[in-house]
Amino acid sequence: MKLKSALMALAVGGALGLAGAANAQEKIKIGVSYPTPTHAWAAGMNWHAEKAEERLEALYPDIDLILVNSPDPGAQASALEDLVSVHQIDALVVLPFESEPLTDPVLNVKKTGALITVVDRGLSQPGIEDIYVAGNNPEMGRVSAEYMKGRLKDGDNIVILRGIPTVIDNERFDAFMAGIEGSGINVLDHKHANWNRDDGFEVMQDFLSRFPDIDAVWAQDDDIAIGVVAALKQAGRDGDGMFVVGGAGMKETIKGIMDGNELVPVDVLYPPAMIATAMDVTVAAFKSNGPVAGRYILGATLITQENADSFYFPDSPF
Repeated sequence: MKLKSALMALAVGGALGLAGAANAQEKIKIGVSYPTPTHAWAAGMNWHAEKAEERLEALYPDIDLILVNSPDPGAQASALEDLVSVHQIDALVVLPFESEPLTDPVLNVKKTGALITVVDRGLSQPGIEDIYVAGNNPEMGRVSAEYMKGRLKDGDNIVILRGIPTVIDNERFDAFMAGIEGSGINVLDHKHANWNRDDGFEVMQDFLSRFPDIDAVWAQDDDIAIGVVAALKQAGRDGDGMFVVGGAGMKETIKGIMDGNELVPVDVLYPPAMIATAMDVTVAAFKSNGPVAGRYILGATLITQENADSFYFPDSPF
């Protein structure tokens, strides 16, 4: 009887010891750093990051995702330092505020041995990241051009509102111009509207004052498109058959497409949910038995009335 009691005590003690070891085991810490949301797309990105954090931490109790957003490049660089010194992260998911100022700070994180996932905006030095996740900027331009060619005829006129002067904007614009080459579509003018509603409104006002015959607008971005539509309505030119093509996948835009909006009939996806994709892939680097390092370029799907419900997230701020 004494032997049985001793064996039971040993078993219980061993189980408690294993439980204590499991509880003491450090979590896998993954920092997620991105700019403070200042416009709709970034707000949507923040929402998707928070939803991914909830989902992944519920699925993997030993994963700790630490979300930090920063209002400028300097603040983001400081945030990366804190993620290393305070949280001692095992991996970093980062959407750089700007490429150049964040390259050395991300490289410093890399030197600690952390896995690096870069999202959307590449660093100025190649080879730092282990994983790269981004939208397909050239495809955004190409898909938009294909839609325009399908709707317009030789001799029709369009205007283009570009984003911020960046590599991303150049990729979109150059692919669009290559896509319409030889179609007979006339580009009356193109100006930067900085992915901003107010700038979109002002640029479109200028276009409307100078060009009485515009058949379509490539706004490139849903925030710009909102400004464009406001300018068209103010000028009373929103019912003359002109249409606007934006991009990104804003929920109001998609809801309008679902409801048959003729002024903004389609959209081209540049998903703010790419941050969630990056978080999923980074977690998979620790949880999967398959390789995950590499480049993940997400498709620029043409969103139409037929498929819009697949891209509609009514609870998202974007």
